[in-house]
Amino acid sequence: MNQYINILLAFIGGVFLAMQGGLNAQLGVQLKNPLLASLTAFFFSMLFALLAVVLSVKNVPKTALLLSIPKHLWFTGAFFSVIGIGLYYYTIPKLGISTMISLGLFGQLIFSAVAGHYGWFGLPQEPMVIKKIFGLLAMTIGILLINKS
Repeated sequence: MNQYINILLAFIGGVFLAMQGGLNAQLGVQLKNPLLASLTAFFFSMLFALLAVVLSVKNVPKTALLLSIPKHLWFTGAFFSVIGIGLYYYTIPKLGISTMISLGLFGQLIFSAVAGHYGWFGLPQEPMVIKKIFGLLAMTIGILLINKS
């Protein structure tokens, strides 16, 4: 796939994540509980994902493949997702969407830069070069300016 299309898809994904954060934070306000909003969001996400799988998956994985996957991979991503998304839904109504998303993005940037540098999670190493450090610094300054009262 063309790299420009991948960049556009990543941008659209970010827009959709901000949209779902705002909408589901409002659901949490209406429900008076951000964890209920998380449960609702994940339940319907599961239904939408199931529909997408039913419509698109041609070959179901073999049992041997399923059994070979490390046990922790079945649940740890979901665990961190519930915590992260729950924190989004809790803090968006308190901080505002642009503040929360910018601070959340800041956390993602710093963690991903470190994780990429060391190649954590079996992903490709992305060395911390001076250009990347300057980019992180520029984004940090931008986030500080976005959140300056």
